[in-house]
Amino acid sequence: MIVVSADSGPTLREGVRHVLACDVPLELILIDNASRDGVPEQVAREHAGDARLRLLRNDANLGFGPAVNRAAAQARGDALLVLNPDCMLDEPALRRLLDVLAGEPRAGLVGAVVCDAQGAPDPASYRRDPLLRRALVGLFGGRGEGVNVEGGMPDRVVEAEAVSGAVMLLPRALFERIGGFDEGYFLHCEDLDLCRRVRDAGWRVLLAGDVRVLHGKGGSSRHRPVFVSRYKHRGMWRWFRKFDPAARNPFVAAAVWLGLWAHFLLQIPGQLWRLWRR
Repeated sequence: MIVVSADSGPTLREGVRHVLACDVPLELILIDNASRDGVPEQVAREHAGDARLRLLRNDANLGFGPAVNRAAAQARGDALLVLNPDCMLDEPALRRLLDVLAGEPRAGLVGAVVCDAQGAPDPASYRRDPLLRRALVGLFGGRGEGVNVEGGMPDRVVEAEAVSGAVMLLPRALFERIGGFDEGYFLHCEDLDLCRRVRDAGWRVLLAGDVRVLHGKGGSSRHRPVFVSRYKHRGMWRWFRKFDPAARNPFVAAAVWLGLWAHFLLQIPGQLWRLWRR
């Protein structure tokens, strides 16, 4: 199991406690991207007697995908579970995810339904590739399918185009075969990219709809919203250029580039205002 931290705050300690309370044989690699809050060190001291926990430190913030890749290179298990630092994964959920990975034909990647404190599912748990035509449907309405799958969250195992990067389980051999996370992403959209490449390699992306995991959502990013938004928009642009057929048209690509960065700039005043109020 791999958890990436970057000034993730106290929820990291609770998330690690949940994982280490499981009786399932596991190793937990906590890889830290140059945090200054001292929490990773606190976690390491708190669980100093538990050989299942390893703390790796990066001297700089490498980004989410690069950090996962470095941790995966040191992992010893046959399966990798990438878990956000603010996710509370319990033993029944972990066992169910492992069962789905082992039991479903051509299962390449398994996700869970991530929920907020009130139990409301995050729509990003069950979604489609963010093709331009789908994004436009979501933005302006109209006929056609959007990025998020309509009709509510399923309560069974279903095939998906993409699942949330907050909880992702896949065979280590497959992760290595497809090259891990694309390190051209720093933060955001690398999960969409990984799901797409798993499918392109001939494997299935599955959502275990009967597995619900509490997700704090954004514990590492609330104090730096502009920084996070910048890399989210950059990630969206990279995904579009790699996978969307619309990107082959230079005029469409130019319009998308301008639209993305205009949207980023328009968001900054509101983000700074909300940060100041907090």
